[in-house]
Amino acid sequence: MLGRHTAAGRRVALTAIGALALTGATSAAAAEPPPAVPASTAAQTLGADRPPAALLRALERDLKLKPGQAAERLVNEAEAGVRAGRLRNSLGERFAGAWLRGATAAELTVATTHAGDVAAIQAQGAKAAVVKRPLSELRAVKQKLDAASARVKTRDTPVWYVDVPTNRVVVQATKRSAATAFIKSAGVRGKGVGVRLSEHRPRLFADLVGGEAYYINGSARCSIGFSVTKGAQQGFASAGHCGSPQDETTGFDMSEQGTFQASTFPGKDMSWVAVNSDWTATADVKGEGGQRTQVTGSVQALVGASICRSGSTTGWHCGTIEQHDTSVSYSEGTVNGVTETTVCAEPGDSGGPYLSGSQAQGVTSGGSGDCTDGGTTFYQPINPILSDFGLVLKTASAQKGVPAPQDNGAADAWAAGRVYEAGSTVTHAGVRYQCLQTHQAQGRWSPVATPALWQKM
Repeated sequence: MLGRHTAAGRRVALTAIGALALTGATSAAAAEPPPAVPASTAAQTLGADRPPAALLRALERDLKLKPGQAAERLVNEAEAGVRAGRLRNSLGERFAGAWLRGATAAELTVATTHAGDVAAIQAQGAKAAVVKRPLSELRAVKQKLDAASARVKTRDTPVWYVDVPTNRVVVQATKRSAATAFIKSAGVRGKGVGVRLSEHRPRLFADLVGGEAYYINGSARCSIGFSVTKGAQQGFASAGHCGSPQDETTGFDMSEQGTFQASTFPGKDMSWVAVNSDWTATADVKGEGGQRTQVTGSVQALVGASICRSGSTTGWHCGTIEQHDTSVSYSEGTVNGVTETTVCAEPGDSGGPYLSGSQAQGVTSGGSGDCTDGGTTFYQPINPILSDFGLVLKTASAQKGVPAPQDNGAADAWAAGRVYEAGSTVTHAGVRYQCLQTHQAQGRWSPVATPALWQKM
């Protein structure tokens, strides 16, 4: 085993920014609507049709859901990811983002910059929003803010991100003058950048107080993220600010455990630890009441999807995803590409895992507030960790079944263990496929076997 966690819970909320973008009127589609996917395919692939009872109880508690709504929500989230992925591929550069709303995540909205796409979006059972800026333009604006953060102080502008529901980039600041100066320094004034005023300054969640989980050099404490392997070596992923290469770790019981092999912070907040033979990597994460839930993959969830976090200080808490592609300026340095959530956390929870259903999402970086009064957290997505460090996520699905055959002859052949971004293309069994949802390919997730993840071209 890799660590222990305890459980406690309280729902937190984050005030929404702005209003929903303009909903498109009926119009002729610019492209043929992609074929529908059987309703059960995605839920079965992602394990959303068989969630642990403890996970459902935690979602009902933290998201204030009625009995039965949590199970329905997980299935809806899985199916929405497929529809959004197919529409992303169909719309191309006109795609402006997708998000979920409603107690059971039954409402999927997909944004486009062209009114002629409305019919195609609606044909996939989604609401259409016709907006001004494509997602690619919003990301380009954010990248200019990222670059500016290396030149100017960002203490009073600690967070900036792409906010797809409002079709803009948002700078969170403690005072408006600081936001105005930051936006000007990045050269993005008049580019649709909004300002959100907040007194909160996110902090890292590492701690020097003794307790459970794992310890770095016998003192600082963090939480184990997800079990990984690199060849025959077992280990786990965690946050970069928890330790540096060659730092030694001990387990929750202070027994010898492992060594940090790689760590990136700031810029990103990721690390991985190789463990000794006394420790065994599993697909388990400690959930509600100490019960274990198993990880089956790393398919990235949509904005608005439910998400739960485990940590050595506060245990198991749930909330929703607010936005991806967020930048956070901590006092120790700026981190780009993290995801903001409404889940709470406290010092010592750093490095702990986030899951949407049974899909690994990321590891705790930092945030603001606490689990008594509520707060906001940011996690480092897991797929970049796997890709950057050449790791393979330990999953329940990888422990059984026969791995799919590999197309080793083609340069762009699909291969288990690779991280594929939404929209990327591969060849498998002589056929071209396009990725619908960002994920690390599992041995049993070949394109021909997972229409929830791949679309035949």
